Amino acid sequence: MAKIIIYYSQGGRTDLVAKTLAKNLNADLVRISDLKNRKGFKNKLFASINAFRETKTEILPEKVNLENYDTIYFGTPTWAGNPTPAILTIIDRCDLKSKDVILFATMDANHGESNIARLEEKVKLRGARVIESFTIATKDKSPKKLAQDTEAIIKMKDLNMY
Repeated sequence: MAKIIIYYSQGGRTDLVAKTLAKNLNADLVRISDLKNRKGFKNKLFASINAFRETKTEILPEKVNLENYDTIYFGTPTWAGNPTPAILTIIDRCDLKSKDVILFATMDANHGESNIARLEEKVKLRGARVIESFTIATKDKSPKKLAQDTEAIIKMKDLNMY
């Protein structure tokens, strides 16, 4: 079974989770870049508003060919309790008919479940079947601890079987 992890990361924590998943699950990795400046207090405030409103954004790559993949992971930080605009944009551009999807959300403290719920709605509308999901708290965790927590989720959720 071919697997791919498609994710967005701004601060690097979601990037570490995605790379740990890819390494342990032998999955391909695609990082989505948001072409809009999301750094700085003002831009982060507008980013949270964009996430809440589900505003689309310009991204690279613009599209990902999923034809050769059986299992697709989508990963995103949690902004204002929601998925990031970059992940919502790529999901809307993907053909997910008959695909198995695993969703993950990183978060500082909470609201990851609302992020996952919205992601699940979006991928199901695109024809996917959600087979698993998880959230992972990242606040104040060292990179080593975050990688260990991700590996523990892989074992706990038995992600190797997909």
